[in-house]
Amino acid sequence: MPFNNLINKIMLLRIPQIENFMHNPIDTQHKVFQYLIESAKNTVWGNYYDYKSIKDEEMFAKRVPINTYEDLLPFFERILKGEQNVLWNSDIKWFSKSSGTTSSRSKFIPVSKESLEECHYKGGKDMLAIYCNNHPDTNLFNGSSLALGGSHQEDKSISDMFLGDVSAILIDNLPFWAEWYRVPKKEIALLSDWELKLQMMTQSVSAKNVTSLSGVPSWMLVLLKGIMDYTGKTIKEVWPELEVYFHGGVSFKPYLKQYQQILDTSVNYMETYNASEGFFGLQDRTDSSSMLLLLDYGIYYEFVPFEELESTNPKTLPLADVELNKNYAMLISTNGGLWRYMIGDTIMFTEKTPYRFKITGRTKNFINMCGEEVIVNNSDKAMSIAARATNATIKDYTGAPYIDKQNDLRSHQWIVEFSQEPDSLEKFIEILDESLRNVNSDYDAKRYKNFVLQRPIVIKAKENTFYNWLKSKGKLGGQHKIPRLSNDRKFIEEIININNI
Repeated sequence: MPFNNLINKIMLLRIPQIENFMHNPIDTQHKVFQYLIESAKNTVWGNYYDYKSIKDEEMFAKRVPINTYEDLLPFFERILKGEQNVLWNSDIKWFSKSSGTTSSRSKFIPVSKESLEECHYKGGKDMLAIYCNNHPDTNLFNGSSLALGGSHQEDKSISDMFLGDVSAILIDNLPFWAEWYRVPKKEIALLSDWELKLQMMTQSVSAKNVTSLSGVPSWMLVLLKGIMDYTGKTIKEVWPELEVYFHGGVSFKPYLKQYQQILDTSVNYMETYNASEGFFGLQDRTDSSSMLLLLDYGIYYEFVPFEELESTNPKTLPLADVELNKNYAMLISTNGGLWRYMIGDTIMFTEKTPYRFKITGRTKNFINMCGEEVIVNNSDKAMSIAARATNATIKDYTGAPYIDKQNDLRSHQWIVEFSQEPDSLEKFIEILDESLRNVNSDYDAKRYKNFVLQRPIVIKAKENTFYNWLKSKGKLGGQHKIPRLSNDRKFIEEIININNI
């Protein structure tokens, strides 16, 4: 259809702009920095830190402190009560409900018109532009796009603010051309009852010609399996023209085997890195899993070396000073009014011309009981290797430190839910341990002759263990995720107790 071809061509117009920031990264970031400072200079925040006198990035880093959610919360609360021009100079109408499972209470992130249009929607368009550029024979726009998002609500008690998962805010405000292709209908997509939404989505989208999927891997699997049960067909039979799955939110490694079993081998995969706070990266090549850092989205980046995270005054680096193959926590200043905000993710740069990276974990999701510093990237790799070696398929997992107080012995304890059990659990544990030693020299040193750390403990979980835990916390569907690692036993004890493990 002519309209489909037009959309394809419009997407490709963005490619020269993407290539520009790829070739001029530092200059691009400098322009973004100037735009942010100029925009916010007369806000409550900008006045307090005298943005009018800030001349460069170095002065900005010295004057403005690193901030966590708790640091900015008083300002968020002022906006929620109806005050404007607090952190950003345009009106805030939306708050994105954070999906993290690392906090028992919800977090709400302000979303400005600029961050919605110049960041989130720009990311969606660039995702399509890069995909079309890499696959010139695509038939993507000849069918529908199935987007699995979260819920949305309007709370009149707090100044007519709209609250919901960022995916729901995006769905509710899509441009007409994107809404034209998206399924299911808004009234289904934005339902807050996950189990009802899953049922209605299954019935609605099974009859559509879906050519692309987008959503968090764990929840998309639930939907796909539900569609197969409902139709009695394979996904290839239901959607013969399905060609790509745009995924993000969690590492894809633990889920890849399951998707390979469910989807046709011709389906492409493309990773995205977007969150409530912004759209940060896209997998721009078919021969590499690294993602391109998106530099002209109204986000100014700084980076904290991983070893500095516990410091009272951590060292920060601009993009120009980062090194390859080192873990950094990411700081962002955005066109939504987040200033030197510690987003909580850690990344590692794999290239600098242009800047490409991989997500390695979370600043709070690690196990470091005795100096082993195991991060999510380590555990994902080790779990994948152990599963492959034992013909297993992992549905979900989590890990935490464990102390045998009676014998004063320390180890890591893992709860693993398998959709296909290993040939031998004993062999799985052996290879998991060996693989962790291979990918993490600190863990290897602590495991030497069992002097510091004992062999890991793996609990084989029954079916729906993690689903039941998320349901008990009211966190079904949308962007909610399982915390892979924790340096305390809060989550793992909750999971054990709820499921009587």
